Amino acid sequence: MSLIPYIKGRGAQANPPNKFLKEQHEIRDDFLEYCEKENEASIEPRTVYRAIHPRTIVNKINSPDVKMPFSMNPYQGCEHGCVYCYARNTHEFWGYSAGLDFEKQILVKHNAAELLEKKLRSSSWKAETIVLSGNTDCYQPAEKKFKITRKCLEVFNRYKHPVGIITKNALILRDRDLLQTLQKDNLVSVHVSVTTLSEKTRRILEPRTATIKRRLQTIKTISDMGIPVNAMLAPIIPGINSHEIMDLAKAVSEAGASSFAFTVVRLNGAIGQIFSDWIRKIMPDKAEKVLNQIAECHGGQLNDSRFGLRVRGEGNIAEQIHSMSALAKRKYFKGRSMPELNKDLYPIYKKGQLRLF
Repeated sequence: MSLIPYIKGRGAQANPPNKFLKEQHEIRDDFLEYCEKENEASIEPRTVYRAIHPRTIVNKINSPDVKMPFSMNPYQGCEHGCVYCYARNTHEFWGYSAGLDFEKQILVKHNAAELLEKKLRSSSWKAETIVLSGNTDCYQPAEKKFKITRKCLEVFNRYKHPVGIITKNALILRDRDLLQTLQKDNLVSVHVSVTTLSEKTRRILEPRTATIKRRLQTIKTISDMGIPVNAMLAPIIPGINSHEIMDLAKAVSEAGASSFAFTVVRLNGAIGQIFSDWIRKIMPDKAEKVLNQIAECHGGQLNDSRFGLRVRGEGNIAEQIHSMSALAKRKYFKGRSMPELNKDLYPIYKKGQLRLF
């Protein structure tokens, strides 16, 4: 029996051991056992924000599976609580668990905008699209309080530098003024994640995210501004949202998206344990079927580290997903594509900005 009861409003239902800090979590497990015996609440759902001060903020992406050259993340950890999130594993490098800690212990990079400006002022930097975020959502709830993403957009605008944005939160619409200014010079593109059209599924899979209605409205509002929007129908999870591919593509197309992309779910690192625990609690009747279908897409394992195959999957189920997606693109996205962003203005504005120092 799990020590932790079902926690409403959270994705992960457990805090699996940090592989780098085994002794710490042996102590934590003892504490949980004590709480259960004393009939006390062992898990406090409150989110904690912790300031950190990194020395760099722009990360070069070396993976051939990720179609962006550079990314930056104003926050580490994400309160959205998407149970499948691949970024959960990165929380272990900071001494936390990939489970509930990832959703509750949010690390805030208050100096992100200053570090970004330092990078853009560097004599060696050449214009390449930098994507917010790539790891955790730059418009997660913390952004409403700290406004770090907005400060970064102000820097991109000041230097006329291309920027991409990945989010599943309608909070992005708060920054319409900056997005509109960037759009005038073809400096911004937006990628909105839409994983399901079912609110019931959304609430258990991605418990603290914007509603599906709000996300579709966000795509429409941004695309109506002339900003290209790519809908990220990812991940596709066999037995949970794989049957929605055509409907999802139709919905985001009608909302104005220029394209859509997808990946086949893989449960790497600690996420396999987190997801398995979650689905056995929330969908016990179909848990084993879903887990077996995911494994079938990855050579019999929930995890898959093979470049290329790890995001595409293989086997009959993966082939069906790809065939359905190809049909959806032909039917709903014929003649549409995401444009290249403008890199020509940055060198001019960079020189002008440097003269101010």
